Amino acid sequence: MVRENDYRICDLMVCVMARLICDGDTIFHGVSSHMPMIAVLLAKQMQARHAVHLNIPGGVDPAPVHLKKETSAGAELLEKSCAYFPLQEVFDLSMRGGLDVAFLSGIQFDRSGNVNASVIGDYHRPKVRMPGGAGSAVLIPTVKRAILWRTKHDKRTFVEKVDFVTTRGNIDRIVTPLCVFRYEAGCLELDTVHPGVSCEALQEQTGFPLDFSAVRRTPPPTQEELKRLRQIDPKDYRNLEFIK
Repeated sequence: MVRENDYRICDLMVCVMARLICDGDTIFHGVSSHMPMIAVLLAKQMQARHAVHLNIPGGVDPAPVHLKKETSAGAELLEKSCAYFPLQEVFDLSMRGGLDVAFLSGIQFDRSGNVNASVIGDYHRPKVRMPGGAGSAVLIPTVKRAILWRTKHDKRTFVEKVDFVTTRGNIDRIVTPLCVFRYEAGCLELDTVHPGVSCEALQEQTGFPLDFSAVRRTPPPTQEELKRLRQIDPKDYRNLEFIK
């Protein structure tokens, strides 16, 4: 049994994302996505050995010897790959209904499942202008399951209504340092709450009301998951977003 102090939140989040991948899924992750990249590599060593790993460089099912700190879209994701599938084909695949999972993110999320990656404040006179939707604007509406992650969970991130709707669509889960949301019947609902997180603390950090009536705890990482995580990511790149 793994105790709470035997793992970190980055370990838990990566394991949660990995467990959401099913055997045989075709999966894509983007740039600046170390946690999802490592989650895909972990899932392929655990329950999803026949999943197909796609990425920005175009390597299909790579087996990278060394991950890089600078990016999750480097040439190492071509190492030992079984085929080449360029990025433009990923978008076509998604629009044809052939992409099962895409790992994506955003800056603001609301209870209706809208995602903002464009501006904070009024669109025409924003307080902050952000990069925009890029690939997520196409993939979230077209992929079968969009699994989103965010390493910050507070009332500025999870809001009643986003400042601007960059995209919305097939959100399956949102994984945060405090909990996992699922999208159900047009609304974000609690799926699981992480060990050590109280319902009161979670509500305090969320900008819309939460229903705790059927709340479950997120299962902690297993010893086998932690062992494989350390083998896949010995330089601890999965923790990069928490030390910036």
